[in-house]
Amino acid sequence: MEKHIKYILTDIEGTTSSVQFVYKVLFPYFLDNLNDLTKLAQINEVKQAFTDVREIASQQDNVNITTTEEVLDYLRKWVKEDRKLTPLKVLQGIIWKNAYESGSIKGHVYDDVPTAMNHWRTKGIRIGVFSSGSIAAQKLLFKYSEFGDLSGHFSNHFDTTSGSKKEVRTYENIIEFLALDANQILFLSDSIEELEAAQQAGMQTTQLLRENAKSNWPNFAKNFLEI
Repeated sequence: MEKHIKYILTDIEGTTSSVQFVYKVLFPYFLDNLNDLTKLAQINEVKQAFTDVREIASQQDNVNITTTEEVLDYLRKWVKEDRKLTPLKVLQGIIWKNAYESGSIKGHVYDDVPTAMNHWRTKGIRIGVFSSGSIAAQKLLFKYSEFGDLSGHFSNHFDTTSGSKKEVRTYENIIEFLALDANQILFLSDSIEELEAAQQAGMQTTQLLRENAKSNWPNFAKNFLEI
């Protein structure tokens, strides 16, 4: 690792955690418990997310949805399409919160991640997360992980409210927020499009090759201990 790195910004899916955990555990749990949102419809966060779903349906699809069931149908559709939309991510976080707190789900984290993060922090390097999952969902995954509460490792969390993970401007916004030189930040991801955007913003980048993935980026590592 370069000596001048002061901050490591990491993706989650395919980087700290298995993509299969998201698609085979988290998404199915959300769909199975989606109707629970009808009981929470008066919570401000849920109410606002429902409003946002209606607005997106109107703006993007020219569809006018009014009932709660229509909103839930749209959410099911977005999950199947793996849409990175803020109201969906907010509502997923709310459903997953109950699952994590009850012990129904434990957040998957690769076993090299806690060791590496301990090492980085002893060297004075701060760590942040940038994921398409909501900040609330990110915090739950690490707080209730298979390795216990890892939330104390992170200085910041960023999600789709900061912008698309594939747009250069999003990473520029994060750089400005952190008040660091861009090349003092190392971004970790399995996605080439994300790495390209971060690199164009001036960050240093490393591709994670989990589960026998093939390298198509100059800097890569098979796990966090190789970084």
